[in-house]
Amino acid sequence: MRDWIFGRLDAVRVWSDLADAHINYSVDEVRRPEWNIDTHRKTLATEQPGPPEPEGPWEHACQLVRDYEFSPPEIVRALYDPSTPLLGRDMLLEARFPAIHFYCGVRITGVVDETRENGDRSWGWAYETLDGHLERGKVTYEVVKHHDTGQVEFVATSYSQEAPTLGPTTALGWRVFGRHIQLRFYRRCGQRLQTFVESRLRGVDPLPEPPARVEHLVLAPSDAVIHPLDALAVHRVFPG
Repeated sequence: MRDWIFGRLDAVRVWSDLADAHINYSVDEVRRPEWNIDTHRKTLATEQPGPPEPEGPWEHACQLVRDYEFSPPEIVRALYDPSTPLLGRDMLLEARFPAIHFYCGVRITGVVDETRENGDRSWGWAYETLDGHLERGKVTYEVVKHHDTGQVEFVATSYSQEAPTLGPTTALGWRVFGRHIQLRFYRRCGQRLQTFVESRLRGVDPLPEPPARVEHLVLAPSDAVIHPLDALAVHRVFPG
């Protein structure tokens, strides 16, 4: 499994290299119009107004977000060590473009766990891009239970820009396809999470099989299919 979970890439070695990587931008640089600043929202379900219900949609959604199950496997997959604390966890992302797969690192640098002044309950986490990533920036994924209406919502907020160190060919491809794929990724995240929460509320496990593993690491999401043809794709490690 070590040799082909990401095609012919030695995924364990590449993941371990992330320990020495650094965040590849400064928040002081973030400003429009040079950076894309986005907020994507998706209503998942509705509970009774008030605090989150036990085994309700908010709790189910938080579990799925914790394990990165919302990520559409046809676009982005992640390899990480589930035994490590969420805060500070390194993740090796596989961004899947037609015929080419990019491998980039991110680090979870924030955990959200709060009840806001208006009573809304929020839980989630944020990762930031590491050296060699295609992009520079930060994404925060939250599950919010609105206290007054009972609405449970998935919220992804982000700021990003193309890494200035991309080679000319990669940079051209990212300018042509990157933003389109980025926006599609956020839409698919919300759609998947809504579908999975609805399934769990009906008593159906949408992800009955455990995630694939390579040594002590897990591949997320759990429904990511490992296909031998992945070895035929062009593999670019830390292209930025």
